[in-house]
Amino acid sequence: MRNCISSMLLASFLVPAAVDCHGDDGNWPQWRGPLGTGVSPNGEPPIEWSEEKNVRWKVELPGRGHGTPIVWNDHVFLSTAIPFGPKLPPKQSGRPGEHDNLAVSQRHQFVALALDRATGRTIWKKQLHEALPEEGAHSTASLASASPVADGEHVFAFFGSHGLFCLDHDGKLIWKKDLGRMHTKHGHGEGTSPVLHGETLVINWDHEGDSFIVALEKSTGKEVWRRERDEVTSWATPIVVQRGDTTQLIVSGTARVRAYDLGSGKTLWECGGLSSNIVASPVHADGIVIAGSSYEKRAMLAIRIDGAQGDITDSKQVVWSRTRGTPYVPSPLLYGDALYFHAHYQSVLTRIDAKTGEENPGPFRLPGISNVYASAVGAAGRVYVTDLEGTTLVFSNEANPRIMARNILDDRFNASAAIAGRQLFLRGEKLLYCLEK
Repeated sequence: MRNCISSMLLASFLVPAAVDCHGDDGNWPQWRGPLGTGVSPNGEPPIEWSEEKNVRWKVELPGRGHGTPIVWNDHVFLSTAIPFGPKLPPKQSGRPGEHDNLAVSQRHQFVALALDRATGRTIWKKQLHEALPEEGAHSTASLASASPVADGEHVFAFFGSHGLFCLDHDGKLIWKKDLGRMHTKHGHGEGTSPVLHGETLVINWDHEGDSFIVALEKSTGKEVWRRERDEVTSWATPIVVQRGDTTQLIVSGTARVRAYDLGSGKTLWECGGLSSNIVASPVHADGIVIAGSSYEKRAMLAIRIDGAQGDITDSKQVVWSRTRGTPYVPSPLLYGDALYFHAHYQSVLTRIDAKTGEENPGPFRLPGISNVYASAVGAAGRVYVTDLEGTTLVFSNEANPRIMARNILDDRFNASAAIAGRQLFLRGEKLLYCLEK
């Protein structure tokens, strides 16, 4: 396998002028950032850090959660599940095929909290639900794996079977909604995040039961539309794409990648070809949607959505596809014309031309990186990959990427990073780090 990364670390780097960390340019409002691609277009995060270097603050977090930190102006929003009370015999559903599970032996509080972006101080902490969960999660996951989503008025925290909650930025509960009980494949837990576009909030509910997708009025929680889905469990978060007068809601699934009209819920097009156990979220740029999976088979599809109608499987709307080295857990990073994705969740990364699917330069091994569950992020011409054991590799976004730094923190990381202005937020199992030069 070619290794197109130079092993020489850069001795120095010129840091451009600071970007204002307030307003839209300095926010990370949702899973995969302001563009839904993993890129912060105006971010200037640090290149190097350690437990002592370029740490603005680090704070211990209560409980456990793997959702991305959400940044809006002066607030950092998070969700977490906190065990409490006496330990009970481990509770499992006992369904066939369960393995590598996180056994639940205590009641949990499901909590949203807001931290001060400048200091890490807790501004508010709101318990939203309390229960003994009926189902656990994968041993590497948590009971709060969905990322919140925020706008200038609200923050939405989603705990799957334990409810959807809308709060204002002061922590006041505006509304809540119970969408039922989810039963996931292998008992591996819940993970899809809410999607917010304009006045509409969307939840995808694919599981081993009656799957559906639902659009809600963000200010009230009232259902706008609901559609049944002939799908099994998935963990991928949908994306929203505006093309002309149509706003498309695009969802990766085992049976089909589907696009719905965001206003009405009407199915616009669908395309088969992915595997089961869909985890990675799709990405979009310039009218091309790219979706990938890697469980029982390897599959990645690039779909031209202009002109797509009905079932477009194996049609000319699929502009390219590939069957090797495709992503499983981490979602792809779309940075300009470059698409980065892991082989499964391993330390082999592929860089291809997003428009053509051509390898540029192709797969390369990330030195010093182990298994990766967090999705890569990008800013200021750099790519950041964080592995499970606390190592982040920083390299240049160019045809022959150059390693710029290898940074190590004393924690384990499943949650994907957030970039906002000059700050990089890394959520570990114990601590939340705010890194800034």
